[in-house]
Amino acid sequence: MSKKGRVLVAMSGGVDSSVAAIMLHEQGYEVIGITMKTWDYASAGGSSKETGCCSLDSINDARALAVGYGFPHYILDIRDEFGDFVIDNFVDEYVAGRTPNPCVLCNTHIKWSALMKRADKLDCEFIATGHYANIRMHDNGRYVISKGRDENKDQSYVLWGVSQENLARTQFPLGNFTKHEIRQMALEMGQEELAKKSESYEICFVPDNDYRAFLRHKRPMLDDEIGPGNFVLSDGTVVGQHIGYPYFTIGQRKGLGIALGKPMFVIEILPESNTVVLGEERELEKSQAFVRDINLIKYASIEQPMESITKIRYKDAGAASTITQQGNTMQVDFAHRVKGIAPGQSAVFYEGSDLLGGGFLMK
Repeated sequence: MSKKGRVLVAMSGGVDSSVAAIMLHEQGYEVIGITMKTWDYASAGGSSKETGCCSLDSINDARALAVGYGFPHYILDIRDEFGDFVIDNFVDEYVAGRTPNPCVLCNTHIKWSALMKRADKLDCEFIATGHYANIRMHDNGRYVISKGRDENKDQSYVLWGVSQENLARTQFPLGNFTKHEIRQMALEMGQEELAKKSESYEICFVPDNDYRAFLRHKRPMLDDEIGPGNFVLSDGTVVGQHIGYPYFTIGQRKGLGIALGKPMFVIEILPESNTVVLGEERELEKSQAFVRDINLIKYASIEQPMESITKIRYKDAGAASTITQQGNTMQVDFAHRVKGIAPGQSAVFYEGSDLLGGGFLMK
């Protein structure tokens, strides 16, 4: 075994995870590559060519790179595990009138767990991924995730659910690099095709980025079970009909199928009455939120109210707030009103660049 140790690298076939694997290999680690098969495009109802991290092309690209650099590569089939947990939760959340956060669930409950199990079987001390984030040990003995150097690519938001036990064995080789630097590095490594690979910002298991069609495919009787409902204003005035509340999300403006003479947004979803509440943009603003199922990263607990920057969506810039822990729930009081708090999405708390923790937004 290498003096630096053996590391299991999650390889999707894309430029980030591939360069991460090469970097660790060149740093002297004994690298083992692994590609996780999480879903089947055909079973998800896709009509176009299969693309993304689970496609045969991506798996073959990851394997070819590993062979070229002389380290082993395995394929790990976790379709049943992924489908039962992530996809079922995705559908259930929409049916409950919430907006799901599948990437967080996948990272927390599926990918890290699957990687750790296989790492143990292969006697790997560490696992590594191509996430743009950093990790270090704090003075208090806890492992802390902090933002990646590339603010535009930082992925710490989707990592709030990873446990301390798993963080202790995790490496993020790309944390101190920008995306441009990683592409340039791929070119310098002689990986021209890899450097040119495009990125997908869609949910990996939703074909054509059409979540409505995906819901209908997974729950064929959904339309019959729920049926049309009312669009109402915040004062209860009925202003039209919609096709069913699961097909709408908080903050949505386009695709409502109704015109009221001015821009209107979904401000609330009431599944018990199949009602979608519409309002003007200002009605999306709130000064407080509550967050459930919290996982703390930097500190074991937050004993007193503390100031933080809270992000309520992945591309959110974050807002100044005061957070107060109440058991497994966090109360968030924003310094200024924020727009578009969507139950089911993640709220993630930061102290400077350090990730304090996160959880799921409640109604």
